[in-house]
Amino acid sequence: MSGSAFDVSGDVMIVILIATAVTYVWRAGGYWAMGFVKPSPRIERALAALPGSIVAAIVLPTIARTGAVGAAAIAVALAVVIWRRNSILALLSGLAVATLLRAVWI
Repeated sequence: MSGSAFDVSGDVMIVILIATAVTYVWRAGGYWAMGFVKPSPRIERALAALPGSIVAAIVLPTIARTGAVGAAAIAVALAVVIWRRNSILALLSGLAVATLLRAVWI
């Protein structure tokens, strides 16, 4: 066994490349196939609600895990993205608030 944790044999690399190719073809094929299907209004409403569901699935556990600091950082990031319409600025603002509160609170 060699010293690096990133040593990968040729067989493992071939398996990784095949899995990558299959995953790409599977996903791209789904997008291609959906080009031929007209979704029902019910499906369209579900797809329209999906981004909000994903955000909630990410944000709520983060607030539960990080407590008041996480809630404050997310609230600031949300306010900045609504105010400035700039995701990078919102991300940096949220990170700054979290860093400042962690430095002061702990």
